[in-house]
Amino acid sequence: MSAKDNVPKFSIKTAAPEKLKSDCVVAGVFEENRLSAAARALDKASKGRIAAALKSGDMEGRAGSTLLLRDLPGIAAPRVLLVGLGKQEEFAEKAYRDAVANAVKAVGNTAARDALVTLTEIKVGKRSADWNLTQAAIVAGDALYRFDRMKSKPDNNSSRLNSIGFLAADSLAAKSLKQGVAITNGMALARDLGNTPSNVCTPAYLATQARQLARTYGFKCKVLDRAACEKLGMGSFLSVAKGSDKPPMFIELRHDGGKKGAQPIVLVGKAITFDAGGISLKPPADMDEMNYDMSGGGAVLGAFRAIGELGLKLNVVGLVPACENLPDAHANKPGDIVTSMSGQTIEILNTDAEGRLILCDALTYAERFKPAAVVDLATLTGACVIALGHHPSALYANDDKLAQALEAAADAAWDRVWRMPLWDEYQEQLKSNLADMANIGGRAGGSITAACFLSRFARNYTWAHLDIAGTAYRSGRDKKGSTGRPVPLLVQYLIDQAGRG
Repeated sequence: MSAKDNVPKFSIKTAAPEKLKSDCVVAGVFEENRLSAAARALDKASKGRIAAALKSGDMEGRAGSTLLLRDLPGIAAPRVLLVGLGKQEEFAEKAYRDAVANAVKAVGNTAARDALVTLTEIKVGKRSADWNLTQAAIVAGDALYRFDRMKSKPDNNSSRLNSIGFLAADSLAAKSLKQGVAITNGMALARDLGNTPSNVCTPAYLATQARQLARTYGFKCKVLDRAACEKLGMGSFLSVAKGSDKPPMFIELRHDGGKKGAQPIVLVGKAITFDAGGISLKPPADMDEMNYDMSGGGAVLGAFRAIGELGLKLNVVGLVPACENLPDAHANKPGDIVTSMSGQTIEILNTDAEGRLILCDALTYAERFKPAAVVDLATLTGACVIALGHHPSALYANDDKLAQALEAAADAAWDRVWRMPLWDEYQEQLKSNLADMANIGGRAGGSITAACFLSRFARNYTWAHLDIAGTAYRSGRDKKGSTGRPVPLLVQYLIDQAGRG
């Protein structure tokens, strides 16, 4: 599914599941053959055919299991897909999301073109029915996403599903579904940009995508070229771009949806469209995945698509410094000293610690907007992956209220984070005898010292940093691909802030 043409149509269905016409109706079954409410209604309408199938041992309700039944009497849909939910007393967020994903994938393997998913009516811990709907759209969109535009022939095994209805108590749930659809579309854009190879997705390509978003949703867009960045004194950002023949682009998007003059929230996304490490060359293994080093910038553009669709009543600025980090005669060398836009000087001890070098100038540029808050996001450090793995993004902040707001949004969006320390003791590791600071602080606490480096450029406003190195994409030849994170977190945070306005 591409962000542009293959997102399925989602809708709310409020009638009895046995009466709704669709190619397939999905219902849940807990272990010990405990039926969900929708499954009980289907069983009653079919005069016990579902209970009989379960009694025969064809399915036992284990998580991840499915059973497809056809042409049951009394049911309008020609197919009924039963989805195992696991133990009822243990059913929580992960089990719910897995069940929706399993259901959508299983229906996608049939000839069904539309489906009714009733799993949204099942209680998920302390979550609301609205949460169920929003998450169902996000999970379904994720399960159906595909990226085959670079193949000579489209993937013939792709799903035929083009419409999914979700069971809800009333049509007022449409607002929650709309939010889920907007997040799904934003994630799809971020994933498309991440999965597009670096010979296509260049800094100029990202600038073109930003301009298209601006035309579609009425954003203001400005793209600063090398000369404009030089005039502003972005010596740190431009130093990274020196090793490439692809011109750097500094992208600025503005959504003026809030009150005139209200302080905006600024999102800053790292966009290294390919990262070879520069002179401090990366090892060959997995270097093919370094086109994903623009995932922070891609997520900012994805978030803007979502807020454009939602028409959020909030002022938001997106900043995307974009360039490549390659080795040639002009590239940064270990030991070089550069002057950032803030005037602070940086000794470059490792040219592969380049993300912070482009972000620091973007953080200084952000000051001109007198922001209410600044959130930067970047596939910044391998150390973050070692520390936290691939489940949460690392969160750093110089303000507890901002950190708590992001943590709450992350929980609501199920795009989770883990707050990390930003203590002054770590700043000592960035000392340089020759410049104001070094760009690395050694192996110990590598993600933390990277955040400490950035904090030196964010002292004049409320700021948070998300290290998404472990969450923005999946690694490995067979599963390589963008996840679209942290678009759900960003959009939920902006929705929350708009609600407080």
